[in-house]
Amino acid sequence: QVQLVESGGGLVQAGGSLRLSCAASGRTFSSYTMGWFRQAPGKEREFVAAISWSGGNTYYADSVKGRFTISRDNAKNTVYLQMNSLKPEDTAVYYCAASNLFTIATFEYDYWGQGTQVTVSS
Repeated sequence: QVQLVESGGGLVQAGGSLRLSCAASGRTFSSYTMGWFRQAPGKEREFVAAISWSGGNTYYADSVKGRFTISRDNAKNTVYLQMNSLKPEDTAVYYCAASNLFTIATFEYDYWGQGTQVTVSS
């Protein structure tokens, strides 16, 4: 079992930055791929970024590539999402999730946090 708690969301102006954190409980955190997803009002949850258990592999949605960076610190059981050059269309609830697979598919993530709101004003 892995429990995930996101933090770091908030209100920011377009062009600004935010850093999301996701703290995990459980001794097996370092064995999981960690992903970030987001869901805007009226839209389906979508993949944002993923990082392999070692941190050696990362993958990004085209919409955030070059602006967002995913990283992890296995000693702290924490995964991060650094978001730069934010746009109003980045407004959503952001979720972190854990999977046994290196995948972008929502259904292949077994554990989810409760989400943190990110609002980007124009």
